Amino acid sequence: MGIAIPGLNSCSTAISFPVPGNLSQVPSRIYYYSTKNKTFSIHASFLTPSRHFVSTPLFRNMASHIVGYPRMGPKRELKFALESFWDGKSTGEELQKVAADLRSSIWKQMAEAGIKFIPSNTFSYYDQMLDTTAMLGAVPERYSWAGGEIGFDTYFSMARGNATVPAMEMTKWFDTNYHFIVPELGPNMKFTYSSHKAISEYKEAKALGIDTVPVLIGPVTYVLLSKPAKGVNKSFPLLSLLGSILHVYKEVIAELKAAGASWIQFDEPSLVMDLDSHQLDAFTKAYSELESSLSDLNVLIETYFADVPVEAYRTITGLSAISAFGFDLVRGTKTADVIKSAGFPSGKYLFAGIVDGRNIWANDLASSLTILKDLEAVVGKDKLVVSTSCSLMHTAVDLVNETKLDGEIKSWLAFAAQKVVEVNALSKALAGQTEEVFFSANAAAQSSRKSSPRVTNAEVQKAAAALKDSDHRRATNVGIRLDTQQKKLNLPILPTTTTGSFPQTVELRRVRREYKAKKISEEEYVKAIEEEISKVVKLQEELDLDVLVHGEPERNDMVEYFGEQLSGFAFTVNGWVQSYGSRCVKPPIIYGDVSRPKAMTVFWSSTAQSMTSRPMKGMLTGPVTILNWSFVRNDQPRHETCYQIAFAIKKEVEDLEAAGIQVIQIDEAALREGLPLRKSEQAFYLDWAVHSFRITNCSVKDTTQIHTHMCYSNFNDIIHSIISMDSDVITLENSRSDEKLLSVFREGVKYGAGIGPGVYDIHSPRIPTTEEIADRINKMLAVLEVNILWVNPDCGLKTRKYTEVKPALTNMVAAAKLLRSQLASAK
Repeated sequence: MGIAIPGLNSCSTAISFPVPGNLSQVPSRIYYYSTKNKTFSIHASFLTPSRHFVSTPLFRNMASHIVGYPRMGPKRELKFALESFWDGKSTGEELQKVAADLRSSIWKQMAEAGIKFIPSNTFSYYDQMLDTTAMLGAVPERYSWAGGEIGFDTYFSMARGNATVPAMEMTKWFDTNYHFIVPELGPNMKFTYSSHKAISEYKEAKALGIDTVPVLIGPVTYVLLSKPAKGVNKSFPLLSLLGSILHVYKEVIAELKAAGASWIQFDEPSLVMDLDSHQLDAFTKAYSELESSLSDLNVLIETYFADVPVEAYRTITGLSAISAFGFDLVRGTKTADVIKSAGFPSGKYLFAGIVDGRNIWANDLASSLTILKDLEAVVGKDKLVVSTSCSLMHTAVDLVNETKLDGEIKSWLAFAAQKVVEVNALSKALAGQTEEVFFSANAAAQSSRKSSPRVTNAEVQKAAAALKDSDHRRATNVGIRLDTQQKKLNLPILPTTTTGSFPQTVELRRVRREYKAKKISEEEYVKAIEEEISKVVKLQEELDLDVLVHGEPERNDMVEYFGEQLSGFAFTVNGWVQSYGSRCVKPPIIYGDVSRPKAMTVFWSSTAQSMTSRPMKGMLTGPVTILNWSFVRNDQPRHETCYQIAFAIKKEVEDLEAAGIQVIQIDEAALREGLPLRKSEQAFYLDWAVHSFRITNCSVKDTTQIHTHMCYSNFNDIIHSIISMDSDVITLENSRSDEKLLSVFREGVKYGAGIGPGVYDIHSPRIPTTEEIADRINKMLAVLEVNILWVNPDCGLKTRKYTEVKPALTNMVAAAKLLRSQLASAK
């Protein structure tokens, strides 16, 4: 790593010399470098008065811990290896080689950085919950698993489906943009130790000379995040299976002990939720049952994403089998006070999650050190371990790979590799060995960010503040609006549409890449995109879809595309974060006040509308989704930033309407995702999130139809807030979750706006039949009025191939027409 001195040229490599006795200048910026073998080396580097570059190792093996680390690799190596394997272009052995190289690199990186407690078994080929399902042998019957060690065929069939059976349900991991595969459990499930991944990876690291902390999803969290299997009564008490599951955990623990493990980490993030006494008792029973198996091991229970409620805190800190407790002190803003007031068990370890695992801002080291010293006074000097707030898989991998971020913004940031450094810096400072150079550089960066003129725009702040004075509801009731819109749009019953994107082909990505690299002219780029839009429009007309989309060929990502055209955003080259499986996103960085300098989508939407007489949707990403799928500034409340984005999108909506676009979709795919985990905090979030959406379209005419889209979340508990959004039509994920959404309407909730629960899962390559889709539509008609029901896929089609999209949409349209015919003949 290099630290650039003000007034001197920055450097990106280091040459070792003895460190001079004193420095006349204070560093202001931190740079990082990787060694030739791609491991991680940490040095304080600076220029002497004679302009020689000097370097020295900063951090030794102190009490430091990392909850987990990104799996995809700094250049998405795992993504490409997975997709090559799925396409039949490479073997399982080749995929395993890429995975082993990534794991080795990560472990060596942390070891060389000086981390004491290095995690293993946090790597996954798809998802850590699916890994636990494999470990337990909890394979649903439909996958025809015959027993034995679970291989790639069964594993990926559960994750992605196959030609004959659908995938397991996928939903959001707490309040993150990561998706996990939901276990399906029932009274007849036979749990057997069927994946030895945890022990294999522990031994793999040990062979490299690195002793790791094996990480397992805790048994109680696993059960609490599961659902009853198909055919099992929805009221089946899943916690009744805990005893059977624990038998497998005992086998795993025994193998880890035999292999030499001295620590084991159980991730139990469900502890931050509002749990009832029965659920809390499950933790006591589970870890009491495991106590004899855990003898002679140090056991860490790790929590993250929010404060641990007082009752949950008392429950777990009273467990005699547990040696250490990990808490998120970033999002858990009250946990430090709970520790101080409720006390901490004598002789046990506190793993203090003080370095943010979910954002990319450099840690305020001085402030964090103050908090740590206060906690040290409570738990004891040798019992405090500095840690990350959660797994670093929710942040980008390494700042060294960012070649286009300007120096000022780069100095404000820390990606996963840099957060490893911050953890050790704090650990060393806590031990009385503060690295003044490193801390001074950090303080200078913190000061730079606070005073930078590019962060604040007084005009934007004034406009956003004024938005709070109204609830921004449209003047006319949604029922009246729908009647007015139908007279203009003249749509059939059960109108068909898609939710936005069409497949992004290799050729399309090449065109965008070459335009960005200035290898083709703007004229050539526009021509290529117009040709792609024309192809997508013609395909939809041939398929006989009723409301069309332009396919979004000009967009790299539904959030990044807009962020690139808004002020206050910065962008990375390799800041990828895993969303699910091989799917990665590159969140923009919101560093300052947000505004819209010019129209963003009007040209492309108008171009597409000129190619057809059918309604063409203008496609926008909503303010809450842009917020929740970005790395958001942490120097002002999130809702203030959201109002600024809403005001910018409002201007775009008005321009689309003025250009003649009659249907405008404002996606809020991530609205549910941002819901706080604790019920006491949810009303405030939903109030400003729903308000932000309404701001975007409050000024449009009754004849302009406003759509929104949400995906892969549990919508039932926020259905009244969804209604309050007051959109004319909403499309939602439904098929992969077994029509769980429909249950809320069976329970009597009345929905008067248009609604399109998804009729097939776009995250699986499987092509649904016409009969299957028709059956789903009939289930919807049992609880929804025919005049409000739309027919559409679960989500956008960007990640699919045309060989999958064409037959799937053909069957979808055929199913809609079949139902229309049946309804007409029934009159």
